[in-house]
This record gives sequence, structure tokens and C-alpha cells, in this order.
Amino acid sequence: MTETRNDIPTVTVIGAGLAGCEAANILTSMGVKVRLCEMKPFKMTPAHHSENFAELVCSNSLRAASPENAIGLLKEELRRLGSLIMEAADKAQVPAGGALAVDRNEFSTYITSKIRNNPDIEIVDGEVVRIPDEGIVIVATGPLTAGPLYEDIIRLTGDGGMHFFDAAAPIVSAESIDMNKAFRASRYGKGGDDYINCPMTKEEYVNFRNELVLAERAEVKDFDKEIVFEGCMPIETMASRGEDTMRYGPLKPVGLIDPKTGKEPYACLQLRQDDRGSTMYNLVGFQTRLKWPEQKRVFGMIPGLENAEYERYGVMHRNSYLNSPKCLSSHYSLREYPRVFFAGQITGVEGYIESTASGYLAGYYAGLMALGIDDIFEPSADTAIGSMALYVSDSSVKHFTPMNANHGIMSPIAGRFKGKTGKKDKNRAIADRALEEIALMKNAVDSVCASKKPK
Repeated sequence: MTETRNDIPTVTVIGAGLAGCEAANILTSMGVKVRLCEMKPFKMTPAHHSENFAELVCSNSLRAASPENAIGLLKEELRRLGSLIMEAADKAQVPAGGALAVDRNEFSTYITSKIRNNPDIEIVDGEVVRIPDEGIVIVATGPLTAGPLYEDIIRLTGDGGMHFFDAAAPIVSAESIDMNKAFRASRYGKGGDDYINCPMTKEEYVNFRNELVLAERAEVKDFDKEIVFEGCMPIETMASRGEDTMRYGPLKPVGLIDPKTGKEPYACLQLRQDDRGSTMYNLVGFQTRLKWPEQKRVFGMIPGLENAEYERYGVMHRNSYLNSPKCLSSHYSLREYPRVFFAGQITGVEGYIESTASGYLAGYYAGLMALGIDDIFEPSADTAIGSMALYVSDSSVKHFTPMNANHGIMSPIAGRFKGKTGKKDKNRAIADRALEEIALMKNAVDSVCASKKPK
């Protein structure tokens, strides 16, 4: 709840994932104290394995790094706004071609240390079963929110909620990959030899697909009735959509040359480094709900993975999210209860960086409310961070589904961009426009922070 300690307001943040930690960090920067409630390690969800805050559970990749890509632009916006999550990601970065990937343990350990050592953050251990009746609250409990708290959210929103299923890819030990069959390279040679690639002939690919489609799957309640977020579609679901679907997705061979043949393979699986020591590799795009013995058998048909040792098998879980256009404002607060904010994937933003961005904005707006500041700088759809807030709160959206950061939800940019470099020029112009506005927002945030520092 919000209360006064030496005239300093306090905001309650429920959940110490990426969104919750980002919200807590910006709040304390603004001179607001935080009561951060976290149920780990006393209670863990099916997707959690570590006691640390800000745990990455689905993939170590934070996706594209270039500002010419919408997610890369969002990262740069957050960097310039002083994001704790981006600070940790840059310090824990591991090679991944044109993507930003991190050592997951180093990443979460850094954030946990920063949060626990912040004197303005009080850590409250244990499960929260009800949103406090008074005070400013940020609910950042993630897409696995369940039990009494989930029911209390439904009580407040008056909405039955929606849900979809999410899946995580397997991780194998580096030493168990047969490098006599696999080779190191990044697509189109970008970023060095950061990925391990397992090339497949047409016969190998067809046989693999046939076994994959028929493989025994773990039962997940109501899976066949539910929405599967396209960005995390199980590989077996993708395989069932058509013979070449995987070859246009995670098994795309384009831009990869097998040094043994000097040619592009018929299909190719990429494995991405999962830790700084290069001891573990993630099967890129291979989210799955196959039973564990079936994963070992079927994925073992891929050249180079015949004797792979699995550090983590693929898993699947149900993710829940709000009908945000119906109940949330562009500040990520409930329209009917403005003191209650939401952040993270529970709002319908999809992805680690998108969750971080929602946490930043929820914390920023909650901080302004706690401080009684009415003069608010609101990022527009010219920015990636603003476009997501406006998308999830757009009441005209009738069929709401989770959304990654993308140029499609940002404001169109004036001008005609032609020729071979037209698309890059356009995306660069979008990035330049966004970062100009972010500089203005950073000035507004810095002004609040400076005014609240002790004299």
C-alpha cells in the first residue's frame, strides 16, 4: 500500500520478474520507496528454476540488437532511459550474431544484487493472494499468475481473461554435439561464428518431419482449444502445418554455407550459446510439448544431435493475460481503479524486452502519481515504448492477442524510401525520430529524479 515514511511515498510492486524489477528501479530513482513482494523461493511456478529475481525461463536471447529493428530500437530507448534490465543485459552479453543474448545466471544475479542492495526497496517474501485495498500497486506477476491473486484480478477487471500457451526450447551440452557433422557460422557471416549449425539433406529433413508430426506429445490441459502465440509455437505444431513450414522458420537454411559441401543445406537447425562459458546451447525455435523421451529420440535424428545430452528438455505452460484494451489505460493502470497498475506479459506485451518496457512505464507513471505530479511526459506512438502502451490500451481492438514490439504499431513516417536501401533508410529514420523523443522523455525523468534527491 502507499504510505508515508519521512514524507517519502511508498508503492507496492508485486512480482520481481523483469517488469517488476524495472518498475522498482525507476520508482526509487524518482525518490519513491518500494515494497517489492516476491513469492520465490517459497513458491515456484512450473517455468521457474532459480531463486534469483528477473529469471529468464524461455530463451536466453533478447532478440535483435540493431535499432533499425523494432525490438532493437526498444532496447536502445530503454538504455537511454537508464533501464536496469538493459544495464544487466549489456554486462552479461554473450556472442549471438546480430542478436543480444546473455548468460542467464549472470544476468539475473546482477539484477538481484542491485535490487536487494537498494536501500529504498523493502523485499517482502511470500505469496500475495490479494491486491491491497489501498495505495498505489503495480501487479507484475507474469503470465503464469494463478490461484487467489488471479481470481482477485478477475474481480477487479470484471473480465474472464484470455490465455494462450507458451513453450520453451531444449538446451543441450556443447560437448555432446557432434562437430564432425555440425559447423560454426552466423547467417550471412554476420557476427562471427556464434551459432552451431546442424545441416540436413532433403531425405534427413523429410524423415525428421514425419517422425516429429507423429511423435507422442505431453498432455497439456485444454491445449487444442487454446491460442498458441505464434512467436512461441511448438515445433511439432509448425511441422504439421506443411512440409516446408519449418524450412521457412527455424530450419531456414538461407545465408548458411556448409563448409563440408560448399553449398547451402536443404534445411539447417541453429543452436545458440546459452551461457558465458559456452557449455550449453539452445535449439533455436524448437519450443515443444513432446514427451521428454520423444524429444531425445526425434531431435536425435538431426545430424550432430544423435548423442546430445539435454541440460533442459523443452516444456510447455499456460500463459494468462488481461483483456487490456477493455480495462487498461495507456499508463498501464486500470481505468476503473487508476491506483492499480499492471506490467509485464500479463498486459499482453510479448517478450522479455517488451515486459521490461511496460515495467518502466508502469513504474514511471505510478511514481508520478505517488509524488502528486500532474505535468506528465507521455511517449507517443513515434517511439517503440509508447506504441506498445497505446496498442494494449486501444479500446477499438476487439480481438486482442499478445504483441511483440514492431514497426506496424508505431506511427507511419513521412517520406518516400526507394531502392535497395529503402527499407533500411526508412527504419533508420523511424529510429532517429524515436530517439529524439526519448531524449525529451529522459530529460523529463531526470528532472523528477533531480528534484527528489536529498538536499
